[in-house]
Amino acid sequence: HLKADLMRQFDTQVNEFMDSLIEESASLGSSHVSTVFPLSDKEKSKLSTLHSLLFYCHSNLLEFTVNHIRTIYHMFIALLILFIFSTLVVDFIDEGRLVLEFDLLVYAFGQFPLVVVTWMCMFLSTLVVPYVLLSVWAGVYPTSNHRALWTVLAGSLLLLYQGLCLGFLPTYVVLKNGLPPASCFILILEQVRLIMKAHSFIRENVPRVLSLEPNKANSLAVPQFTQYIYFLFAPTLIYRDKYPRNPCIRWGYVATKFSQVLGCLFYAYYIFVRLCIPQFRSISMQLFDLRAMVLCVFNSILPGVLVLFLAFFAFLHCWLNAFAEMLRFGDRMFYKDWWNSTSFANYYRTWNVVVHDWLYYYVYRDFLWMTQKRFRAAAMLVVFTVSAVVHEYVLAICFGFFYPVMFCLFMCFGMVFNFVLNDRRKGPIWNVIMWTLLFLGQGVLICLYSQEWYAQRFCPIQEPSFLDLLKPRSWTCTPQTNTAVDAH
Repeated sequence: HLKADLMRQFDTQVNEFMDSLIEESASLGSSHVSTVFPLSDKEKSKLSTLHSLLFYCHSNLLEFTVNHIRTIYHMFIALLILFIFSTLVVDFIDEGRLVLEFDLLVYAFGQFPLVVVTWMCMFLSTLVVPYVLLSVWAGVYPTSNHRALWTVLAGSLLLLYQGLCLGFLPTYVVLKNGLPPASCFILILEQVRLIMKAHSFIRENVPRVLSLEPNKANSLAVPQFTQYIYFLFAPTLIYRDKYPRNPCIRWGYVATKFSQVLGCLFYAYYIFVRLCIPQFRSISMQLFDLRAMVLCVFNSILPGVLVLFLAFFAFLHCWLNAFAEMLRFGDRMFYKDWWNSTSFANYYRTWNVVVHDWLYYYVYRDFLWMTQKRFRAAAMLVVFTVSAVVHEYVLAICFGFFYPVMFCLFMCFGMVFNFVLNDRRKGPIWNVIMWTLLFLGQGVLICLYSQEWYAQRFCPIQEPSFLDLLKPRSWTCTPQTNTAVDAH
């Protein structure tokens, strides 16, 4: 076991070193490198493509092969057992019988058949439309005398599809049918994922067609349909024709990961039942003031941190690894050791590597390419803005109200911490500061969104104006209004 752990750590460090070396070599440019090392034309062409993301057979950091990490996993299981036991005891004292109900989970995943049908329509359209548009455009563009016209037409159709079929229709289904939160999150997150997938597929393949010689069609410029299907299911947002593949599928491993996802759902259920609902249900008896908000934030830190860990473990570790194993996808670097970060800049890079890579290559680098590398600070601002807008869009649609807490945390505190707590900050004290601020931010999110959720239900407005939709209901919800609503 010691030998295997040492070899795994050595392999990871060597891969990271080679990645950084390749990126540094590419950043130097082939002209500068050729003055130091004599390169052939073929080698120069290879070097010019090294800026692209490379995939390797990376292993997971959290596979619980080390006893210390496995013990932390066991501690969370013990805490789940205590949550279950405390819920049974409280129900027995209050009801006089053992009550084991999951009404919250049933409500959260309501109207699930509609979710499945809507997802199938979204997926099938993403499977057909982008690939057909690329194939048709690639077949016409090299031999056409009206290349600009065909490019504008194909691009317009793609944007129209992205805006209507993937953008508007799923949101309309969610709002029209009043889907509960978990069902909303499934559809909206899949909507965002498919949009990012389609963009990556088009973005990576259009330069191939543009590089073709005039009046010479080349069918190899468009990938095979099976490669596109594999990409839509693969746990990555960066398209490549080929990915590193494992030799076999461990179905026991897949079953374990899906069972852990199910366990995390029940874990989150007990967190909300034991720690959140009893606290925030009393919003109907309180006025919104600074004292109540401060107490609420600090009382929400524990459930907020637990939900953060569960979301990370369930999705970035279990869910993505399960699909990677079924697809024999070799690169499992879905996250890095973000818990060791001494700066928020490093935390943003390592928390969710899958999304970070997409933002880095298709927002940050493309912005620098369009501005000829003149405005790096503006490129970073654009990345933060895109991330903040998408996060706030997801929460607003899924919760059914507009309360831009996430947007403000991203654009205000996130930007400040990114520059203040940068990569030059080293030492354990900065890791403590990072964790403290992260815990506090989770408390703010859980507190404010939960308050607004209950205020929307205790203090409804029959015919809200546009200003009422933008103004948080928790700021004006009063006990008198609640009493009248409850009596009604």
